[in-house]
Amino acid sequence: MPTNGRTAAAPAEFVGDDPLEQIADRVLWLSTAIIHHANNVRPNPSGMKVGGHQASCASMVSIMTSLYFEHLRAGDRVSVKPHASPVLHAVNYLLGSLDEKYLTTLREYGGLQSYPSRTKDPDPVDYSTGSVGIGATAPIWGAVARRYVDAALESTGAGRQYSLVGDAELDEGAVWEAILDPTVHDLGEVVWIVDMNRQSLDRVVPHIAAGRLATMFAAAGWQVVDVKFGALLASLFERPGGEHLRQRIVDMPNPEYQRLLRCNAEELRHRLPGSGPGAAAIELLIGQLDDTTLIRATANLGGHDLTALREAFASIDDTRPTVIIAYTIKGWRLPTQGHPQNHSALLTVDQFDQWAGTLGCDPLDPWGRFEPGSPAGQLCDAAADRLTRSNASTVDPPQVPVEIGRAPQAVTTTQAALGRTLLDLTREAPEVARRVVTVSPDVSSSTNLAGWLNKVGVWSPSERRNWFDDDPETIMHWRERPTGQHMELGIAETNLVGLIGELGATWSKWGQPLLPIGVLYDPFVERALEPWSFGIYAGGQSILVGTPSGVTLAAEGGAHQSIKTPSIGLEQPGCVAYEPAFATEVEWILLHCMSQLGRPNGRSAYLRLSTRPVHQALADLPSDPAARERRRRQVVAGAYTLRPKARPAVTIVAMGATVTDALQAEARLADLGVTAEVVCVTSAGQLFEAVQSRNGLGSASSWILDQVFPADRAAPMVTVLDGHPHTLAFLATVNRVPSRSLGVTSFGQVGDLEAVQRLHGIDTDTIVRAALDASA
Repeated sequence: MPTNGRTAAAPAEFVGDDPLEQIADRVLWLSTAIIHHANNVRPNPSGMKVGGHQASCASMVSIMTSLYFEHLRAGDRVSVKPHASPVLHAVNYLLGSLDEKYLTTLREYGGLQSYPSRTKDPDPVDYSTGSVGIGATAPIWGAVARRYVDAALESTGAGRQYSLVGDAELDEGAVWEAILDPTVHDLGEVVWIVDMNRQSLDRVVPHIAAGRLATMFAAAGWQVVDVKFGALLASLFERPGGEHLRQRIVDMPNPEYQRLLRCNAEELRHRLPGSGPGAAAIELLIGQLDDTTLIRATANLGGHDLTALREAFASIDDTRPTVIIAYTIKGWRLPTQGHPQNHSALLTVDQFDQWAGTLGCDPLDPWGRFEPGSPAGQLCDAAADRLTRSNASTVDPPQVPVEIGRAPQAVTTTQAALGRTLLDLTREAPEVARRVVTVSPDVSSSTNLAGWLNKVGVWSPSERRNWFDDDPETIMHWRERPTGQHMELGIAETNLVGLIGELGATWSKWGQPLLPIGVLYDPFVERALEPWSFGIYAGGQSILVGTPSGVTLAAEGGAHQSIKTPSIGLEQPGCVAYEPAFATEVEWILLHCMSQLGRPNGRSAYLRLSTRPVHQALADLPSDPAARERRRRQVVAGAYTLRPKARPAVTIVAMGATVTDALQAEARLADLGVTAEVVCVTSAGQLFEAVQSRNGLGSASSWILDQVFPADRAAPMVTVLDGHPHTLAFLATVNRVPSRSLGVTSFGQVGDLEAVQRLHGIDTDTIVRAALDASA
């Protein structure tokens, strides 16, 4: 570990002989100084808030010091609570894995990110966090991904998956979806450390009920380790009257305890005994303490006691998940300690300078490391050596074929084509199929994955007997084993996207690329949208399939008729969205999207599929190999001309399930003497990127616009899709033509497909009327 750099005086008042305590002091100082510099030293010409969370950092200092400098091993990975990112950077700096020049760049362009980021921070970050609750569960899915790689591909070595969780994060329902998943019970490498500081952004939480939380974890099969009191308080509990003091602290409301942290010694002697039957005994006990000891004892919680934390880490049972509930103080040892509104509070310049003097630090020269050869410096060096990871050999993703060439059934659905393509892969490209992992909630059969599931089996941490294997009436066989390639997570879409995000990151963590495909009902993509988006931000490359979609789910009612998902796919960064109309397009698109996974600069994908039966002859696939390849390239690029015309009077642009109606409208318009060209859009997002690039606002290729929307065939346009009409409305700007945009803008009704399409105005009659209006 590099030990060069200036050496600052150790904090005078708090430093003892324990080098780990000295490191904790320095981590507290550095994390606070990083935020202070960003807000009060670095020039800020815009005057906009920079921000940071000094109090939230302070409550995590002892936990992270103990973890990183004593217990962590190279194979372990840690998800750090979002607001403690400066603590992580301070730790990495002392370990020699962050250059000093970055300490002044928190929340600066190109500098340290607001929250830990695997893809954007300059120092080692195991899990991106930032969206509360998502980072907490990521190590669970990381553990599953690692186990899968171990069983199916090669050993990744041993290691725990730690999650440093703010207690307020436990309000997020997705956390409990993950904890309660039956698979998690078997993941003994998962360790959560809850920073129990009993404060949220706005207040002291009055009824956080840590005991109830512990019971909930225990009921889910987790080991629960309480780290409630430090050594000083524990020693007082052993004295006469100590049992009353302990009970008094345990019983008092959170806000009352927090208020005690703001008291001087005289106030504590008045307030701490309370008015219960043990008040006199408590008063006698604390009367024996000097003022400094009394103040220290009141704040002596286990989450700041390195001995208590050491014992807690040593007690971890690796046969089941563990949660360590560490009681801490928000703003520990800062002037803002325990204040109910300290969440975003920053030390003033005067407070910071005074606090620096108390610690024996220099606010004008804040970035010193420990002297080389000093006990604390040697401990940092030893930790850095212990945590050094060997570079994993990287396996290149397998070459994905551009097509398989299956002749589709005469009438089929795009949803059915998904399952058939996956099965075809096992025969035609087994090395590719070997790396495919599918994930679904409890809808494997209704999303046409049954055949694939029967072929590859279901993943489980251990092999489980299938009691229906010999039942001749059982069509879908649920064979569970560690090498199974399908994972099911119950009705928990947030878990699904969290898992595919971690499966999609194995190439960058352990050098083994996987091709994860998550399948869920399209209406529920919105339920999973935020964690899915965050997973993409964090570098997880995956394919999300929403099926069935749109008003083709008419019989399920208006709540199940997805409206906004096409535009979600268009707008999602780091992702390309497709909505194919025909089975062959599903094959081409799925294979192309798989070829983009598991590599630097890879890209995630979203496929929106339908259960509407479609006559595949309508695709009019070219028989000439060159012409077929041209069609395939256009499908992947976003659109192709399905019914070209030399001089069209109107262009009908349709996507997905509405292509059938568009073709029917084209035939009826021909009977009326109106020449209509039909364009099939497969990816609105690809076309939008091409338009932006043509306008000088991007770098995507724009050749597809020249082939599908040439200026010499420009005509008034009608766009139609089974989703919100604005998704395709921008296409009229390609040649600046008049347009009509058809789509779904309201909740629907139960009914047959024809009736519901008519309700929303995406039926053949409406397309014909719109075309006549546009071309008039």
